[in-house]
Amino acid sequence: MNAHDRRGRESGRASDRENRNRSSRTRRLLAAALSLSAAVSAPLGLAPQHASAAEGDKVLTVAVAQSVDSLSPFLASRLVSTSIHRLMYEYLTNYDPGDAHPVPALATKWTASADKLTWTYTIRSDSKWSDGQRTTAEDAAWTFNKMMTDEGAATSNGSYVGNFRKVTAPSPTRLVIELKKPQATMAALDVPIVPKHIWEKVGDFSKFNNDKSFPVVGNGPFVLTGYKADSYVRLKANKSFWRGAPKFDELVFRYYKDQDAAVAALRKGEVSFVAGAPALTPAQAESLKGVKNIHVNEAPGRRFYALAVNPGARAGNGAKFGDGDPSLLDVRVRHALFMSVDRTALVDRVFQGHAAEGEGYIPPRFSTYFWKPSAGQKLAYDPAKAGRLLDQAGYRKNGDGKRVGKDGKPLTYRVLCHATDPNDKAVGQYLKEWWGDLGIGMKLDCLDNVSDPWLAGTYDLAFDGWSVNPDPDFVLSIHTCGALPATPKDVGATDNFICDKPYDELYGRQLAEYDPAERANIVRQMESRLYDLGYMNVMAYPNAVEAYRTDQIKSITTMPEKAGNIYGQDGYWSWWSAVPASGDGSSGGSASTGVIAGVVGALVVVAGAVVFLVMRRRAGAEDRE
Repeated sequence: MNAHDRRGRESGRASDRENRNRSSRTRRLLAAALSLSAAVSAPLGLAPQHASAAEGDKVLTVAVAQSVDSLSPFLASRLVSTSIHRLMYEYLTNYDPGDAHPVPALATKWTASADKLTWTYTIRSDSKWSDGQRTTAEDAAWTFNKMMTDEGAATSNGSYVGNFRKVTAPSPTRLVIELKKPQATMAALDVPIVPKHIWEKVGDFSKFNNDKSFPVVGNGPFVLTGYKADSYVRLKANKSFWRGAPKFDELVFRYYKDQDAAVAALRKGEVSFVAGAPALTPAQAESLKGVKNIHVNEAPGRRFYALAVNPGARAGNGAKFGDGDPSLLDVRVRHALFMSVDRTALVDRVFQGHAAEGEGYIPPRFSTYFWKPSAGQKLAYDPAKAGRLLDQAGYRKNGDGKRVGKDGKPLTYRVLCHATDPNDKAVGQYLKEWWGDLGIGMKLDCLDNVSDPWLAGTYDLAFDGWSVNPDPDFVLSIHTCGALPATPKDVGATDNFICDKPYDELYGRQLAEYDPAERANIVRQMESRLYDLGYMNVMAYPNAVEAYRTDQIKSITTMPEKAGNIYGQDGYWSWWSAVPASGDGSSGGSASTGVIAGVVGALVVVAGAVVFLVMRRRAGAEDRE
């Protein structure tokens, strides 16, 4: 949704790289961002995961609707993958589960020089890799340097190191990062730190998926012990985790393409938790309310749901490609399309009240950066005004009531739709009706994998959505000119080929601004600019909805603690803190070394749960997370 939580982003493009001979780095990045549930298959003949656990072990089984794009933290972008990497590897910092401010993780503290160009991190001495070797600053330095020098290693998180000048490890507990210019994200580097002694043996980082040898060496709260593509991921509690061992012995992610089947599995007790895709539908959530031993919770989400316009695909070298409708290059047409979408109706009829009406680019959950247009700026639902704008732009109705383009042909827009997302299909039908009233035709292209036409620029509009991290830098960066592909043969980190110099100037200013209030002000200016451009029509902020069995999970930490989510957190708090419903619930997790006061005390008995099944960067995400 980094989206983390991705970063974001909602697609599956891992296999498309080979099919289209595109750049591995950027294809992997955008993969997670565009197809929320693409390439996901139901677990055929898969026995309940409890059956294969050691006798007496407590197993927490999570039903999800995304398959893993890669188990390499250098390549993964889907929310499910990046969430697993948060369990496998420590980051320099983590986010407090209460209010998401940065807290110690692998680094116990960090300081900046007076000019903000040199950052020094103290690396904890009590973290070990699961093979027994000590985690040191050299592991972190090697991770960052590899990303700085290897395009394949920079696939998922390269934006974080683009401003790095030099990274060194003067001692096992001291990491020094020198910058080219100030960078406000230095306490929010969402980069998994990997063991140098394992990863330095890897040849091609663009192809290594980290899925052939188990257990996988890590230093997070869980150790990856098994994986079957499009079926399951199995992790075992890391008993030597410095923060304390998880309370569940094993954590298993099971995959379902059919979300109703996942809900049925929850009812039967075959899974402990259902996250949805990206959330339980209103009907599914309603069907689970009042069911014995099942809790459903709902809260404001961290994701936006948008309609993205193809602004004319182009590369960084200026070359144009794709076949987006030329009428969309006119801002009056884009604004007319904005004003022909009744957001209130979509929230009421499609989301059935389980969403907030869309406005700015960043959801209201992130109040520091949330922006809404002024009364005079807002492109409110107004079909009559939309029609007048189209007339002014030269797209008038013919005798048949059809708007015609400059070539004399009726306007008909192709809209990319995720076949696995019922919201896309439902919203698409309303768009067809509303645009039809304007005299515009619409073809809904619902695909299992939308990445090919998206990357090739062969679409007019597309359903889009990213999860947003506590720090919004990543989801802002995907609309900069620097994110465009270098040439038409490459694929950049761009969301949908937006390139606007005033926006870029604002992006550079916010990245270098350390004053929180001033940075937030600049970010809101960026949202205003993006809104005025009319390329991103944010229609809704879907609520997070998920469910779990209270006879299997006694308590679990949500993030934020008040009205927060369980799945797809900016951290590992939920699965690390989860207490089994049976037994005394004791765990080494209570030994919270080096964490701010109150983190462990934040474990709560949840009356429900909240879902964030969005790519960490797009997802996201998408977000990235």
